[in-house]
Amino acid sequence: MILTRGARVTGAVLSAVLAVIVAGWLIRDVDAIGFGQLWRNWSGLYDIHIRSVPTTSATDLVLFVVYVAVTVAALRTASAASALVVAGVVTLTVRLPGLWTIGSRRMEAVYSDELRSRALICAFVAVAAAAAMIITAGAGRRPPVDSYEPTPTGPGPGTGVLTFLALSAAGAVLIAWEIRQIVRDPEFFPDWYVGGDRVAQYLTGPPPGWATVMLALLCVFAGISAAARARHARPFGLVAAAVLLPGGVFGVVRIVHYDMLEHFADLSTELQLSLLSSFFQVFAALAALIALALPGPVRAPGPDPWSGSGPGWGPAPATPPPYPGQRPGYGYPQGGGGFGPPPPPSQPPPGW
Repeated sequence: MILTRGARVTGAVLSAVLAVIVAGWLIRDVDAIGFGQLWRNWSGLYDIHIRSVPTTSATDLVLFVVYVAVTVAALRTASAASALVVAGVVTLTVRLPGLWTIGSRRMEAVYSDELRSRALICAFVAVAAAAAMIITAGAGRRPPVDSYEPTPTGPGPGTGVLTFLALSAAGAVLIAWEIRQIVRDPEFFPDWYVGGDRVAQYLTGPPPGWATVMLALLCVFAGISAAARARHARPFGLVAAAVLLPGGVFGVVRIVHYDMLEHFADLSTELQLSLLSSFFQVFAALAALIALALPGPVRAPGPDPWSGSGPGWGPAPATPPPYPGQRPGYGYPQGGGGFGPPPPPSQPPPGW
């Protein structure tokens, strides 16, 4: 889809606003905790002597990178509609639950009133900006000015198949673990998915079950789109893989930190599968990122030669180019045959 200049500028401004909001929360956490402690907390290596409770997760860092990339893409290319849509969808997914979870009793016990008030305002702004990005991408579309204007292309056949296998399998694994979570700990349902006093979550993030299910759906959708070689498959797949990667990386960090690989044979079957899932998640995310980041098939400049338009493919000109021996006003050279006006007589009548 091609965007008008006004839609591109509007989308870039909205994406920049979201980037500033996320950057503000990240700076707050680094200032209050320190980058090292914040990184350990994101990894799941919790420290009971931490100075303050963090408000962000690794997903916020990924979202900051996504917003910056979308801002640049909207300003530099007219085919950034899909990038605006996927940024808006992911933002709604992450920020929407905050509208009802920030005011819960568990949040009141962990975070100050000032932080919760700021977080609620930011959640409303983020949801409004995300909805505006999606509307802008839909309302700001225009047809290409001419056939030479570049348009977005889907991934190639090999890239589409690889992305489908990687992201769809990763989404299926996430869904399988969520089913296991419901069967093993049914007492946490539905707080695990919609928030509540029995489940801990970050101030600016969604409940853990909500985040996992939405990420799985995004991965499956991006994988199917890549297999169909849809034009929106590349931005959706890149964002899905980028959000998928931190969970696998931090899972591997915990495995290495606690020396689980050395005692792999002594672990339970469920824990062994959990370890393998972390490694597979990293592999799937990296495979999709590398495959989609490589340049896809590029259409040659100019019109499509099979579309019946462009130089040499349109209707014949009113006056055909002259052939050797052709007299003015006739479509074929002397002695020629076929359809069209006949050649002039060999002996022109008087006054010819």
